[in-house]
Amino acid sequence: MNGPEKSYTSIGPAKLANNAGQPAAESVEERGVAKGNPLQGHTDRMQGRAKVNQALERIRQAAKRGKEVKFTSLLHHIYSVDMLREAYYSLERDASPGVDGETWRHYGEALEDNLQDLSGRLARGGYRASPVRRAYIPKADGRQRPIGVPVLEDKVVQRATVEVLNTIYETDFFGFSYGFRPGRNQHDALEALDRAIWEKRVSYVLDADIQNFFGTIEWDWMVKFVEHRIGDKRVVRLIQKWLRAGVLEDGKWTPEAEGTPQGGSASPLLSNIYLHYVFDSWVQQWRKKSAQGDVIVVRWCDDFIVGFQHRSDAERFLGDLKERFQKFNLALHPEKTRLIEFGRYAAKNRKRRGLGKPETFDFLGLTHICGTTRKGRFTVKRRTIRTRVRAKLGEVKAELRRRLHRPIPEVGSWLGSVVTGHCRYYGVAGNFQALSAFRYQVGWLWHRSLERRSQTAGVTWLRMARLLKRWLPRARIYHPYQPVRQLQMSLA
Repeated sequence: MNGPEKSYTSIGPAKLANNAGQPAAESVEERGVAKGNPLQGHTDRMQGRAKVNQALERIRQAAKRGKEVKFTSLLHHIYSVDMLREAYYSLERDASPGVDGETWRHYGEALEDNLQDLSGRLARGGYRASPVRRAYIPKADGRQRPIGVPVLEDKVVQRATVEVLNTIYETDFFGFSYGFRPGRNQHDALEALDRAIWEKRVSYVLDADIQNFFGTIEWDWMVKFVEHRIGDKRVVRLIQKWLRAGVLEDGKWTPEAEGTPQGGSASPLLSNIYLHYVFDSWVQQWRKKSAQGDVIVVRWCDDFIVGFQHRSDAERFLGDLKERFQKFNLALHPEKTRLIEFGRYAAKNRKRRGLGKPETFDFLGLTHICGTTRKGRFTVKRRTIRTRVRAKLGEVKAELRRRLHRPIPEVGSWLGSVVTGHCRYYGVAGNFQALSAFRYQVGWLWHRSLERRSQTAGVTWLRMARLLKRWLPRARIYHPYQPVRQLQMSLA
């Protein structure tokens, strides 16, 4: 680290600015009291949340004072009962249990006693991480993505740890990093990319993906990166416990030698810390010292887009990036990493050389296309990735078969939520036609399902039109184009 190293053994009271609002890292979803908790729990939680927010703000202010600050006493913030309580209430109530079968509701029946016991074990070093339960979720391409399901107490401790560490690392992370960060989402990343391509001189795009990123993270490097900022050895050992807990699948425990299982609260933050030092800091220096033209970057976890003004910069960057990743046991996915001609002048330049239309690239569920407005000006058009649409319609078809004989209002309400959820994510400017097509396909599948309910009485399209109007909301753009938006977040 540059400059003299400072350390903070404890964080004392700090006077807050009068206009300081609640930081994004401290926002916690409101939830009711668990079954069996007294009503007094509401008051206790409000007081506890105030203490948590004050403690986090003091840490944040210390982190802002300098990136050379090293925090040597943080564990007491994590094992605070108030912090653990907030972490518990921020978890999903109906999430799948881990290997011990403990659920959110059952744990909450004796919440204060359980949290006091957990706090004590963390304070005296008696806390032990349990193996994660291996589960699989389907991907759009038909493959299965492995995830790890931690036990509930591990989820609580991880969430509390992430809340504390986020206050530090949010002052370090770069603006072009969006994945799994407080107050940022996929649409922020998409808008930043769109505006950066439109505003900057981008002629080439590197669409890159890291191969098996979560499974190839090297623990030694991870610990070194964490120790740049975290001098509390107890917190470092806590992270190592989660990494070494192993995986339980089909009743068989398997130790892990590298990687971090997806599914826990700590995994997204650890991945961002890893890539902050391996990629973000490096690319920030590369584009300042090595690039001859404009370079833009937008990263969402292990999926990132880099735009270049000059092809020579793009080719040199790709070679340097491969060498950089090799040092840290990472590799670019050979099938998902492409350097393409894309940007304001791509169509004109390719036409002059006798080539076809510019290639497209996919990012965060949307296909990005070089296009023009009605007035002939360059724009980036975005369409829902076709494989995503086919996969979702396949899920709808299978579920309609399962609900074949359920009441029409029940099925209609469910289908309405499917269409709404699809539009809320993919409802970006310029994608209205694809949204309308998805709604039509869902309605068509529902009509086929209703036709199968009876061999004698069909469902006329007149009646079907009334059902669709009643239950399926019309396509809607939830994320319109923003004509005036600062690029600081995407280019910083």
